[in-house]
Amino acid sequence: MHASITAAYLTRYRSAAADSPVELLPLTGAQRRFLITRRLTPQSRSDVVPLLFAFPRGTLEPDRLARAAATVAARHPALCGGFATVRGTPVLRVGGPSAEAARIAVAPGGTAREALREALLDWPLDGPALRLLVAQDPDGDEELLAVALDHAACDEQSIGVLTAELSEAYRKDETPPSAAGPDPQALADYRQAVELQLAAEDAAGGPAAQAHWGRRLGGLTGAGGGAAASTGMLAERLPAVGSAARNAVFPALLDAVGAAAHRLYRASAFPGPEAGGGALALGYPWGGRPPGAPAALGCFLNTLVHPAVSTTATDLDALADAWWDDLDQAGTPFDEVVRAARTAGAPWTGALDAMLTLEDLHRRPPLVLGGVPGGETHLAGRPLAAPVAVSASHGDDLLVRLAWDSDRFPEADARAAFGDLLAVLRHHLDSGPRPDAHA
Repeated sequence: MHASITAAYLTRYRSAAADSPVELLPLTGAQRRFLITRRLTPQSRSDVVPLLFAFPRGTLEPDRLARAAATVAARHPALCGGFATVRGTPVLRVGGPSAEAARIAVAPGGTAREALREALLDWPLDGPALRLLVAQDPDGDEELLAVALDHAACDEQSIGVLTAELSEAYRKDETPPSAAGPDPQALADYRQAVELQLAAEDAAGGPAAQAHWGRRLGGLTGAGGGAAASTGMLAERLPAVGSAARNAVFPALLDAVGAAAHRLYRASAFPGPEAGGGALALGYPWGGRPPGAPAALGCFLNTLVHPAVSTTATDLDALADAWWDDLDQAGTPFDEVVRAARTAGAPWTGALDAMLTLEDLHRRPPLVLGGVPGGETHLAGRPLAAPVAVSASHGDDLLVRLAWDSDRFPEADARAAFGDLLAVLRHHLDSGPRPDAHA
């Protein structure tokens, strides 16, 4: 039996940590992928997670924001020190709070959104982990706040913790702790959570998991994946899904995103999976803290892969059954999944053709600063980890956003693909009359 990728990493980590003059913490599989990607492609900024909030003009105080950011960061080892590579091994080097707050100037003739987008594109390669960036249009009555995190330091569960703690820290406005590192108990909890995650990852790459992912992904061609720097965005709000249909939302989205992505690749002049007749590699984040792990802020997700083979609405029950089987193997680290697919004959490098994320907004407390709840909005034009990305947010309604590589796919094709996506989604969820996607 082959040695797991996780076990090989831990051997290198222990050697690097033993010789280090400062404390080094190991990284989860997801954290390692983010760090390795940015080292290989420093120009990519698709591993930054920004939330954008609108507040009435004059609400935000930059100095108070800076104190709140430092206070919150000091509580969490993932937001202290910095991610680094020591002797070729990705680690978290323990240190003080890694956070900043700044007001971003708007260029003459520019907009606050453009200024924030450029600031996020200029994210320093080595941090900080948390940035609060404020900008406002010269004649506007709102100011925009970007709460942005290094993805290696956060996942969906972490974002809810962050909005709650930022609200509280801003309200109290206390002087940040002066300690050079995180609280010892917080450090111990974080280490325990990461070690439990690594143990789970090591255990999840056995023969049964390898066989499952080989069967599921052996037909991937992987001809279309890769990061996107210049992007466009379309959005549509659908009615909220009732409790009876909630379990169908994610399988329906998988099918809908597959239909949209197939439409785009089929219309594209660029080579893609359609050329080889194989399935699209549709990635989606999944997972949480391992059983018994402390609720530490960090990145404990895994990226699962769905082989999208259909260009029209499929049998949702059959798709859901296959998806549930995938979730039985959800702990298999992404690198092991890639290895399983390639062993099964797939000429796939691991680059994703499309991405899907679904967020439950009921699980995230609002961001309240100065007694004012921020109105969440979205920033178009951000880099993507794949040429096609769909984000769905379920709250008072179901907000669906399609982003695409605008250097690769014309806007007209993207609009047609979004029509396909919405048609398939409405077909499965019965949330309204089905439009003519090709109109």
